[in-house]
Amino acid sequence: AVLLQAEVLELTAPKDTPAKGLIIEARLDKGRGPVASLLVQSGTLRKGDVLLAGATFGRIRAMLDENGKQIDEAGPSIPVEVLGLGGVPLAGDVLAVVENEQRAREVSEYRQEQATAKRTAMAPASLDTMFSALADKQNVIEYPLVIKADVQGSVEAINSALHSISNDEIKVRILHSGVGAITESDVSLASATGAPIIGFNVRPNAKARELIERNKTRMKYFDVIYDLTDDVRGE
Repeated sequence: AVLLQAEVLELTAPKDTPAKGLIIEARLDKGRGPVASLLVQSGTLRKGDVLLAGATFGRIRAMLDENGKQIDEAGPSIPVEVLGLGGVPLAGDVLAVVENEQRAREVSEYRQEQATAKRTAMAPASLDTMFSALADKQNVIEYPLVIKADVQGSVEAINSALHSISNDEIKVRILHSGVGAITESDVSLASATGAPIIGFNVRPNAKARELIERNKTRMKYFDVIYDLTDDVRGE
């Protein structure tokens, strides 16, 4: 039906231009590093292109089609999985091919600065202050959290679930969420703001673990285990 509508409406996209598109899903693979599934919307994406997606960039070193077969290029409406990014982008990030890595790095650093400024624009209350204010029945209290998970889809689902349980007294505020192991920057942010860290199918790296113990940062791990009967158990 979609193809029929596209033909009737004569919908087309340029092919001989630098590729643009959207990130569909992203994850951190233990053996291959950051892996992103994306959809090319216009232009042609080629192996070796410098790709910028949100605040993440990198040179594409491999592309796989929907069957897991390596390909060298992908045109409009083609979904592919790419390897070579320096980090895990967010689902929904707009991607574009840029002329070189220097330009990609400049844009990435600017976007990271903007994101950091936005997160720290309002200093959240510490846990002690939050419960004290709640006892005094003051205004709505923000409960700060840092979320890390194994794939971007899980991050979005957790964020959505946490926001849905906010009420008239306590409102969940996600200071930072992302994909991959819990890092020193995550712990530093949590320690500075009094926010607990929630990890879903991820663990802190060695340096982050030392920082957690030193700062006594509050953490909670959740793991999902699938057995042969598809039962799900959470820790």
